[in-house]
Amino acid sequence: MSRKLFLAFACVVMTTIVSMGQVKEDAFFQRSPDPIKSIEIFPNPATEFLNVKFTAPIANKVRLTIHNVIGNIMELETEVIDEHEIKLRVKDLATGYYLISVKGEHVNSSSTFKFLKR
Repeated sequence: MSRKLFLAFACVVMTTIVSMGQVKEDAFFQRSPDPIKSIEIFPNPATEFLNVKFTAPIANKVRLTIHNVIGNIMELETEVIDEHEIKLRVKDLATGYYLISVKGEHVNSSSTFKFLKR
């Protein structure tokens, strides 16, 4: 009985919110992907360079921080290729796993990705 009551309540709340015009129906089911989380890192494992490719043109609007596995920040030479891609020079890093933290300049969004340096 409590499950039926919950489902009825959920339908009423959903209908009320949509009918009051506060939220569009598609907002509950479709979310635009976060460009900070939609990133491609290649090649992985890397030897000399690592490319960070964004689905949105935000390469000039993000901050990359590279950490080794114990948390030390690694200083790397970076080059913005275009609005969608950044190239990192990883040639001088020791062999091992590293983490790339990507944070948007004006957005409260961040993601962390792992790569292997050979």
